[in-house]
Amino acid sequence: MQQHIAIVDKTKCRSSDCGKECIKYDPINRSGGEGFHLGDDGKAEIGEEQVTEMHKICAKMCPYDAIKIVKLPAELHKEPVHCYGQNQFRLYNLPIPMFGKVVGILGRNGIGKSTAIQILAGAITPNFGDFSRNDKASYTEIIGHFKGTEAQVFFEKIRDGKITVSYKPQQVDLIPQSARGTVRELLQNIDEEAKLGQLAEQLELTGFLDTDIGKISGGELQRTAIAATVLKKANLYIFDEPSSYLDIKQRIKMAKFIRGLADEHTAVMVVEHDLVVLDYMTDLIHMMYGDEGSYGIVSQPKASRVGMNVYLSGYLKEENIRFRSKGITFTVNSRPKKLKHVRLTEWKDIHAVLGTFRFSSAKGHLDKGVVTGIVGENGIGKTSFVRILAHDLEAFEGDILEKVTVSYKPQYLTATTMTVMEFLKDAVKNHTSTLIGPLDITPLLMKRLDQLSGGELQRVSVVHCLSAEADLYLLDEPSAYLDVEQRLIISKVIKDFALTRDCSIAVVDHDLVFIDYLSDELLVFKGIPAENGEALGPYAMAEGMNLFLRDLQITLRRDMESKRPRINKPGSQKDQEQRRSGKLYYA
Repeated sequence: MQQHIAIVDKTKCRSSDCGKECIKYDPINRSGGEGFHLGDDGKAEIGEEQVTEMHKICAKMCPYDAIKIVKLPAELHKEPVHCYGQNQFRLYNLPIPMFGKVVGILGRNGIGKSTAIQILAGAITPNFGDFSRNDKASYTEIIGHFKGTEAQVFFEKIRDGKITVSYKPQQVDLIPQSARGTVRELLQNIDEEAKLGQLAEQLELTGFLDTDIGKISGGELQRTAIAATVLKKANLYIFDEPSSYLDIKQRIKMAKFIRGLADEHTAVMVVEHDLVVLDYMTDLIHMMYGDEGSYGIVSQPKASRVGMNVYLSGYLKEENIRFRSKGITFTVNSRPKKLKHVRLTEWKDIHAVLGTFRFSSAKGHLDKGVVTGIVGENGIGKTSFVRILAHDLEAFEGDILEKVTVSYKPQYLTATTMTVMEFLKDAVKNHTSTLIGPLDITPLLMKRLDQLSGGELQRVSVVHCLSAEADLYLLDEPSAYLDVEQRLIISKVIKDFALTRDCSIAVVDHDLVFIDYLSDELLVFKGIPAENGEALGPYAMAEGMNLFLRDLQITLRRDMESKRPRINKPGSQKDQEQRRSGKLYYA
């Protein structure tokens, strides 16, 4: 018999304000039993064993959309590894690290990736579905539960002290709340093997080692967190989203660094949404699938290339499970060719001095119906240039031919107590089919902005930017906090929006797959961070990417099966071939 589970979002459940429709319409209650009822916290709940498909009527009748009835795969006949509570998220299976390998975890947000690695790191003790227990499971119990599996061997080694874990959490922006002093002082306190000097060079920390931890940027915080993880004496290093806040060049260097940690005595595990980076640094991939916020299942490991292609296809052949209705494919030059480009605005001889930073651009333009990707290191003038185009920065020399109306989504998002419905009132009224629906905003409408996760706030902010009346839409790092699928959905929304509205859209981002997927042209920023920057272009994609990849010292090819971009192994036959031909971008 197919098993169903009920998930109750307690942030949405408002039993004091509703007619308790879940109780009123519950088929068990109507037949004299007890199905949905109010728990001790005043929120709706139901016994796990009582849930059937018939309870979908309760979910449908809930006025606050707080209940979800989910059908588990027929093959899933076992207790979860961990459950957060009555009618809450549950995790099945665990990924297992391997010595000498970098093992990646790929999956949507809300599917249990962080929960899984926190269990491996010892930050969460698994309860095996018994969320009511007051004590923590012992190693004897944990090892017994996983008897006959690789997880048994892993937890035996943890128990015996043969595996020591060092874990970098996802939210590095919380570090300044718990740490005090300079970056150097923080890292010296945890440097168990006297490696700070070496790591400071490798991770480029030397420029801010003596800066207060509360005054460094997000990218500097991320590199500090990576250093802090590796400075601890361990043989299993776990990194949760190590590319966040890093620019493309820093991501490539970080990926090389993390890949270099794995050897016969050391295992590495990474959760990451940047496909190019994840592919570049991992040997194996665990896919995670399920239902967002309801349950997550960990697949068996596959070689990275194969695993990513299987994930994009949405179908696990061995398990005969389809976890996405439609596969994700990449195509070259998928945009319909325009008869001619209609110029929106252009500029020439732009010069600006901002403190000690100097910016310039000899000439350039933006066209209607075109999505322009903007690439370059952090601190090289991308945001300053955008402010010049938006006439938000007047301290510059040069000419902008046409003044245009700009709608701007900044890199750093501010959450208030306003509801999403209030914030997006124009979008709800005018863009339901083009923005609200595709970006799955409807379930968020009654939430306050300050109640949203990072990914939810990002999607809401993109919708807010695109729903404004403007000639030029500028999106600064719209892929941040989003999972792979959300990034590709937003890419398609942006491309379609530029065509249907006949507007110009410029996108600053550091995810190469994301930029490759949505861009028609590229503006390439070069220079020295915090000292000088120059905007070059816009270029056609091949020319612009060749220029940019030359600076990154990498070559990109397309995967033969999925057509996604992949970094060539340095010195490989393909890498050498593309370098000789001068075609660093898809030979």
